[in-house]
Amino acid sequence: MRFRLEVAAVLSAALLAAASACVQVRLLVQSSPLAGFRYHEAPGLFPELSIGDRLDLVREPDNPHDPNAVGVEWRGRRLGYVPRRENSALAWAMDRGEPVAARISVLRVHRNPRLRVEFEVFVE
Repeated sequence: MRFRLEVAAVLSAALLAAASACVQVRLLVQSSPLAGFRYHEAPGLFPELSIGDRLDLVREPDNPHDPNAVGVEWRGRRLGYVPRRENSALAWAMDRGEPVAARISVLRVHRNPRLRVEFEVFVE
């Protein structure tokens, strides 16, 4: 009987600790290469980037080239854009206030600039 009470107390404490811990659930919705690597600050910043770095997604509904444009920034510096063929659902979600986050998932030295940086987008 005493053993059961001790086990119950330990389990209760563990459940209470787990319930009070901040658990963050993130749903991966997209993995994309960075578009426009050569035309923004990405080439100069490439040596400073790290896998896992947080990226900011900046909606540009007035962009004259693409009404669904979503810029990708690192520490306030423009790296490039979400590729046009992959930005419509993300733009739609951002326009509706969905909480989205992004991070660098792949960095590689490659002669093709489109293959140097990849990022993941999450809904939180």
